[in-house]
Amino acid sequence: MFLVSTRNFPPELGGIQNLMEGLSNALLNHGPVKVFAETQDGDENYDQNSKLNIERVSGFKIFRKYRKANLVKEFLTSNEVRASFFDHWKSIENIEKNLLSKTKSFCLIHSKEINHPVGSSLNKRVLTALAKADHVIANSKFTKEFAMKLGVKNVTVINPGCNYPIQINEEAKEFAKKIYGSASPKLITVSRLDGRKSHQNVMMTVKNLLPKFPSLKYISIGDGDERKNLLKLRKELGLEKNVDLIFKSTEQEKVAFLEQSDVFVMPSVIYKKSVEGFGITYIEAASYGKPSIGGIYGGEGDAIKSGQTGYLCNGNDLNAIYDTLLKTLANDHYLELGANALEFSKDFSWEKIVKKYISLI
Repeated sequence: MFLVSTRNFPPELGGIQNLMEGLSNALLNHGPVKVFAETQDGDENYDQNSKLNIERVSGFKIFRKYRKANLVKEFLTSNEVRASFFDHWKSIENIEKNLLSKTKSFCLIHSKEINHPVGSSLNKRVLTALAKADHVIANSKFTKEFAMKLGVKNVTVINPGCNYPIQINEEAKEFAKKIYGSASPKLITVSRLDGRKSHQNVMMTVKNLLPKFPSLKYISIGDGDERKNLLKLRKELGLEKNVDLIFKSTEQEKVAFLEQSDVFVMPSVIYKKSVEGFGITYIEAASYGKPSIGGIYGGEGDAIKSGQTGYLCNGNDLNAIYDTLLKTLANDHYLELGANALEFSKDFSWEKIVKKYISLI
């Protein structure tokens, strides 16, 4: 029996949500899995269609974490648990060490959530919570090095697995083809609209590329705080025909757009306290044979082999993004990069990734 306690889980969208879903489903091949997750819109339908045993915790946020912690403690006390997995230091914070000693415990770290000044009260809480786990799992070499500078000890790197590729229905394929139309080349970003993802710099680069690629189309899938700013920028740049901002899409539509695209573009930067810890979307794009352009500041180097499956560049530098896209698109070089990316993505199958966890139990 495995236990998973998570603050982030589908049907809520996001990289950590996908990671915890993939890990939980992969563990099913090695034994039963009990998931404690928080309530979300649409979770009843999701849970009914899942093979996982999911228990949802509702209530006000301030009380919810204690309710979930109590449920986890009761489960650990009453069941023979082979290993327990926590998605966040706050998920393990309220679980006593003596209970965790009954099982092998794993706590995952991603980067932003541990980014607190050394010696601060939050930093001390992070270190105390993570010290309870047998294994602290970082999503990339960057996150491991970052965590160790903050005082975290005994960190192991296990990259997230990829839930893709999945079969795409014809309706979604036709929808993506209709939106892209006869555009060439076809660029895409799938992420929240926040300052870290450099959407605004990608859009300005698109404007600069149009003289060379007048039929270029860029599609962004996702919503967030930057929505109004990006809509305003698109209008100011006169890119209404070349840039589509899709704020909501189904899972099928998202992967259909990935399949139809040529290059995935997300040259992330450091924004406030936020930095890209890994970037599972680069691997998701790779699983459909698409190369990626990522940033240089975080853990993207684990997800993109620069010069082989895509490129890393400075997302703050418009010239760098322009030059990187130009060499990716020139002479259809993206096709070779995409073929390499597809092979590389196979190393991130959950069947392979979960064995790294099992070997630590």
